[in-house]
Amino acid sequence: MFERLVPEALAAAALQHLRQDGVQRGAIVAWLGHNSWDMLATLVACERLGAVLLPLNWRLAAAELAQIVSHAGAGHLMGTPEMQALAGDVLADDELARAPLTPGSADGVQDGDLLLVYTSGTTGQPKGAMHTRAGLQANAVAAITAQRLDARSRVLSVLPLFHIGGLCIQTLPSLAAGGQVLLHPRFEPDAWFDAVASWRPSTSLLVPAVMRALIEHPRWPGADLSSLAFVGSGSQIVPRALIDAFHARGVPVAQIYGATETGPVSIVLRPDEAMVHAGAAGRPALGVQLRLAADGEILLKAPNLMRGYHRQAEPSLDADGWFHTGDLARRHDDGLYEVIGRSNELIISGGENIHPAEIENLLAGRPEIAECAVVGVPDARWGEVPVLAVVPRPGCEVDAAALLQLLSARLARFKLPRRVVTLPALPKTALGKVQRAQLQSALQGGGECC
Repeated sequence: MFERLVPEALAAAALQHLRQDGVQRGAIVAWLGHNSWDMLATLVACERLGAVLLPLNWRLAAAELAQIVSHAGAGHLMGTPEMQALAGDVLADDELARAPLTPGSADGVQDGDLLLVYTSGTTGQPKGAMHTRAGLQANAVAAITAQRLDARSRVLSVLPLFHIGGLCIQTLPSLAAGGQVLLHPRFEPDAWFDAVASWRPSTSLLVPAVMRALIEHPRWPGADLSSLAFVGSGSQIVPRALIDAFHARGVPVAQIYGATETGPVSIVLRPDEAMVHAGAAGRPALGVQLRLAADGEILLKAPNLMRGYHRQAEPSLDADGWFHTGDLARRHDDGLYEVIGRSNELIISGGENIHPAEIENLLAGRPEIAECAVVGVPDARWGEVPVLAVVPRPGCEVDAAALLQLLSARLARFKLPRRVVTLPALPKTALGKVQRAQLQSALQGGGECC
């Protein structure tokens, strides 16, 4: 299936490049660069050689990248020209110097392994999810089926390909289905609007931060979005205000739930269901078995799950073969699932469960709020209570009393934040996910900054 991803001349050139660099079967090739066809060609070349591609997150610091390269056992570091300086810093980092790149096989690589993607590390050290060729093919089939991709599909791809969502939700599946992909090096709002106007894509994959950037752009009201049959979104719970903004323009938002470890296509809201079931994550994708644990945690069995965590001895599945996602969901009577948060984000106050996303989503459309997050802090009476951290938009002030009044009309009393703290920014990972543990630690003592 992946032989058709790029023109043969490009794949052949990448294969020659790998051979000249001494890449052998079982080797791990680290790739550092903005989105490029060279990266996709290198993936095809790795498949032909029996090697593994390790896309690196160029938003990380050199020391963090060096740690990942060292842990992976990568014997080669390649990439695009604009990343040469960062690549040099990675190679020069002390951590990497103690474990230099060595051509040859990496411990822990098995026949059939093809893609190694490291998690963003919101709760600890990043871990490498190893995906096989068969798993990637199963994921592509699930994505094609859910989004009805075919040779007529025109995909505007702007999310980073170092992230498994950017690579495996639309980009690889669309190419595998014979569709066309317009690949942007990185997301720029004006470039996105230009491409929609001139190239007329049929779909584009967007995360909430990108959706917000487009909606708030001056070109949004006048943009002709009629070519878009739908847009995909995921990576986190998508605020309803963002979904409604696209739906108001006649563009369905088809959600795709998954994780680095799951392929990532696990639960999908088909484009034809998106308008009617706004906010739902959807139904299990093709080949995916799903069940909810007693606490609502999503458990999965699927052919597109990772083979396991690279160089980690402990099993990634439970004794019955289920992968525990750490995400919580509820199943509606119509069979659709709604993701409601992370199990490690759940706040238990006086025995009652509080999901931060439920509070955060009610504030997502507020004009004075750039972003917000809710975390639990210890409380002598209730065990823990929710605290709301708010980042104002430039030039705006946040009225805490007004926010609490708004929330009190929509939420049970025990869910209301006990404090509203204004911050200049929220602590985040390189992928833009809020580091809740760090935020929680900063707010526990009544702190007003982090």
